[in-house]
Amino acid sequence: MGTGKRSGIPHLTPTLSAPEGGEGVRPVGLRRKVFWIGAVTGALFTFALAYFALPGPALDRSRNVSTLVLARDGSILRGFLSADGKWRLPIGPDNVDPLYRRMLIATEDQRFATHPGVDALASLRAFGQLTAQGHIVSGASTLTMQAVRLLERRPRSILAKIAEAAEALALERHLGKDGILGLYLTLAPFGGNLEGVQAASLAYFGKAPRHLSAADAALLVALPRMPERLRPDRHPEAARHARDAVLERMRQRGIITEEAFVEARAEPVPQRRLALPFHAVHLARALRHDAPDMAVQQTTIDPLLQQQIETLLRRESGALDPQATLAALVIDNRERRVIAYVGNAAFDSVERHGTIDMAGAVRSPGSALKPFIYAMAFDRLIIHPETILDDRPRHFGDYAPTDFDGHFQGAVSAAEALQYSLNVPAVAVLDRLGPSRFTAALETAGVRLRLPAPSTDPGLAIALGGAGISLTELATLYAALAHDGRVAPLRYRLDDPPGHETAIFGPLAAWYVGDILRNAPPPPGLPPAELRQRRRLAVKTGTSYGFRDFWAVGYDAQVTIAVWAGRPDGTPMPGHSGRTTAAPVLFKIADLLGPAPALSEPEAPPNALRVGRRDLPTHLRRLDAGPLDGGRAADPGAPKILYPPDGATVAWDGAAVPLEASGGHGPLRWLVDGRPLAPAAPRRALYWRPDGLGFAQLTVIDAQGRSARATVRLAP
Repeated sequence: MGTGKRSGIPHLTPTLSAPEGGEGVRPVGLRRKVFWIGAVTGALFTFALAYFALPGPALDRSRNVSTLVLARDGSILRGFLSADGKWRLPIGPDNVDPLYRRMLIATEDQRFATHPGVDALASLRAFGQLTAQGHIVSGASTLTMQAVRLLERRPRSILAKIAEAAEALALERHLGKDGILGLYLTLAPFGGNLEGVQAASLAYFGKAPRHLSAADAALLVALPRMPERLRPDRHPEAARHARDAVLERMRQRGIITEEAFVEARAEPVPQRRLALPFHAVHLARALRHDAPDMAVQQTTIDPLLQQQIETLLRRESGALDPQATLAALVIDNRERRVIAYVGNAAFDSVERHGTIDMAGAVRSPGSALKPFIYAMAFDRLIIHPETILDDRPRHFGDYAPTDFDGHFQGAVSAAEALQYSLNVPAVAVLDRLGPSRFTAALETAGVRLRLPAPSTDPGLAIALGGAGISLTELATLYAALAHDGRVAPLRYRLDDPPGHETAIFGPLAAWYVGDILRNAPPPPGLPPAELRQRRRLAVKTGTSYGFRDFWAVGYDAQVTIAVWAGRPDGTPMPGHSGRTTAAPVLFKIADLLGPAPALSEPEAPPNALRVGRRDLPTHLRRLDAGPLDGGRAADPGAPKILYPPDGATVAWDGAAVPLEASGGHGPLRWLVDGRPLAPAAPRRALYWRPDGLGFAQLTVIDAQGRSARATVRLAP
């Protein structure tokens, strides 16, 4: 393509021998001249008709581009192949280096800015050379004609050239110079399945074409002429010669200086093809699925923070077992924009099921919903942070929750119960609030908890993770705590409008919860919040039944950070918890964000009751828990089954099920349907491998003969 290229038309100059004593004649050459004069005359008429009447070439190929998902600064997060398997990345002239544009025009079409699509001077020169020498010496193809050829491939012929020229005139009238240059920059071939200067620049140099060196620009100018023969990853020496030839012409024409010429020739030619940008891959996939017809989607993602968190999570997941992974997202609370999204720490790992987006997967949140139970209870004046709650063994019908460590704290304030994530008080508060009222409030705000069966009524187990939610939904709720209890959808694209806000509790309740969680005990190994040189986040963790999911969510006025850890296949990870596994990752992400701005902690609302317990109204001094153990004469020292709890439906995929109990006088013995299980080794968890799906009765017996039972259902 372009001027200076030899045509594929063979050089034919046949002659006839002259009669003896006479001069030789060239009737074939004469016929050729007559043919070309007629062709040029016809072409001029065709060009005039084309400029004013033809609609121009079909632009379908220019619309069949790779889908791009961009960061908020316009850089590429992830691209997707076009329908015909090409990396064809759309780009406009303003997004490429000016030096590259000057080199391209100087090499391919010096009068690009002034001609109407066909360069008359170049055409006359080419015609004169043809008539004088009998073969094509130089071409007259303009960038506009090359763009036409890229839109529609035609066999090389004189008629094809005339058609291209006619369509070039029409194309100029319809698109203008910038539009035509954009077509070339998007469709030009650069070897393999790379089309367009943006794909080539990323694949060969690892950078966008906005910032090219002279050597880079020269190579990209040369490549489209013979894209397969000059591929630097396969033919580096040929690529270097072609690049240097362009540099020499640029030096001769004064486009680059002698010094720049010497420096550019000294640069090595890239000898391998790089992978295109591949960040926020799960989010990009979801956005493309949501809007498949959008060629370019610009997100709210901060590209530097995204890459830092991807690196952090990949490193941290390496400390877990080979089947475990991490997911995280960060929200800018001011406008609820998601500025970082990692759905899985290891997209390329089969063992970690890296293609599964765990930020969008529905899992059990453990205790992570407790702040919203307390907030709704504060808002409805069921309790106050200073209200006394009982943390003692208690039955709620057939449901008997116990604390995570198997111990009970006795009488505690509501603030202490939330800070230490005590289970029985949370269930008691939900019992008074009403689980149906709680789930209905969340659903009204757009967050639907998934119950074990669609027909199941919400139960008290919701307080401890007995319903499913995704990390993104959980983060949506925590961002509401920074917005005075108003829930609104997260925003992923720059053009997403602000979502409708729904208040599920008021500003006072939101402030109470934030104040409590900011003063919660830190994870192991971290000093108290007031001593840490980092953001003073309000943090809540959660651990699901059976040690399958580990959560940590933290927020302040500016940001919300949410982290999930676990195995995507849902198998247990004994020995882990939200505090020990997810929370440390959360604080490392907080460190990446830097210190919080001044006054990041909200001031107490004017109507906040900062009073002693005795100054509270009578009904707020203590939550009436009713009879402990539901009126039963329970032995507080008897063993209790923690997992699976009585009445639970356990999703079973053939793996062993962990059995957990607390209390009693060891050693504990387990029976399944009356048959004893082999005891576990000391300090090791006991696992039960069921025979099949259906109901099973579990029994645990301590050394003094005291027992506890649970009936569970194994479902696929």
